[in-house]
Amino acid sequence: MRKEAEKLLQRLAKEIRKCRSCPLWKTRTKAVSGEGGFKKKLFFVGEAPGRNEDLSGKPFCGIAGRFFDKMLGKAYLSREDIFVTGAVKCRPPHNRKPKKSEIEKCKPFLLKQIKILKPRLIVLLGKTALEAFQIKGKLSELHGKLINKDNYVFFLTFHPAAAMRFPKIRELSFRDMKKLGKLIRNR
Repeated sequence: MRKEAEKLLQRLAKEIRKCRSCPLWKTRTKAVSGEGGFKKKLFFVGEAPGRNEDLSGKPFCGIAGRFFDKMLGKAYLSREDIFVTGAVKCRPPHNRKPKKSEIEKCKPFLLKQIKILKPRLIVLLGKTALEAFQIKGKLSELHGKLINKDNYVFFLTFHPAAAMRFPKIRELSFRDMKKLGKLIRNR
C-alpha cells in the first residue's frame, strides 16, 4: 500500500474512532475501521464488528476470522493481498443486524476508504454489504457474479458467518471464492 494512502487511512481511522453519528458509539468498545495489505487492490466489505472485533478493533478475528482466512485461501489470497472492513464500523448490541440508518451513517467512511485505495474490485460479503451499496436482488441469485454499479465493479458472495453455519452456503461461498481467484488472475 502506498505511504500516502496509509496516512490517509490512519487519519480516517481516527475520525471513525471519534464518530458519534449514530447511537452505536455508546455501546462500542473499539470502532473497527479496517485493515490489510492491499497488494492485489481488492476491497472486501463485511457487515459489522462482532464481539471479538469490538474488543480488538480488528476486522474478522476469532473463529469467523479463521474461517474468513480459509475463504481467502480458496482464491489463493491472504490478508496481505486485500483490505477488509465492514459496512458498519461499530458493533450493534447483541450482534443484531445493523439498521439501515446505521449503514447510511457509516457509508461516507466506506466511500472515503474506497476513494483513498481505488480498488480494482470490491468484494461484498453478505446481504448487509449489498444493502450498503443499494444492490437489489437476492444474494442466493447474485452470488458469484460481477456487478458494475456507480463506477465500481463488485463481486458478490456470502458472509463468512453464514458460510460457517450452513454447509450449503459454505459450499457456494468456497465455489465463489475459487471463481474470484480465477477472475483476478485473468484481469
